[in-house]
Amino acid sequence: MSYYFIVQINIVDTAEYQKYLDRAGEIFKKYKGEYLAVEDEAVVLEGSWDHARTVLIRFDSRKDFWDWYYSDEYQKILKHRLSAAECNAILAKGLDS
Repeated sequence: MSYYFIVQINIVDTAEYQKYLDRAGEIFKKYKGEYLAVEDEAVVLEGSWDHARTVLIRFDSRKDFWDWYYSDEYQKILKHRLSAAECNAILAKGLDS
């Protein structure tokens, strides 16, 4: 069953955030993560959405997500995202096929 990592991001330090981006893709791929969307101009249909960037990443399983999130490789770069941006993040379970 797929799991989805959804993040809302307001970048406050682009140089520091770039340090995160420089390695993020290769690490996601190593842990079976797949970018499904990276959007800087989401269309708000209802309510409010006060973050500039929205990212959606799919993982094949909950285990793949946790292996990725707590991996040494990801933890080394996560500090760059957290210090460079205001973020809201959730993990959502996909529907069974």
